[in-house]
Amino acid sequence: MSSISYTVACTLAHQQIADRWLAWLRDGHLEDVLRAGALSAEVFRMDGEQGSTEVRYEVRYVFASRAAFDAYERDHAPRLREEGLSLFPLDLGLAYQRSVGESVLISPTS
Repeated sequence: MSSISYTVACTLAHQQIADRWLAWLRDGHLEDVLRAGALSAEVFRMDGEQGSTEVRYEVRYVFASRAAFDAYERDHAPRLREEGLSLFPLDLGLAYQRSVGESVLISPTS
């Protein structure tokens, strides 16, 4: 059975909003997704264009299986997304992209 990677990319208009958004992730949202079935969660700040005020982050979750991810999507994601959008409406200058993929190759450990 292959694990599932679920990535939520968020582009934010400027660092002030990004700082508030990161605090929300840290202070509960990541833990909520872990309690809802994710095995792990990591947040990455992505390299951006020189001089741009936009900030882009990727939040990467891993689920044990497609069934675990499907249960998350069905039972928890609507509520968690609604909470996020109520705190950070898109008109604040946020844009989301989501992607899902299945692991096909695991590197050996040293």
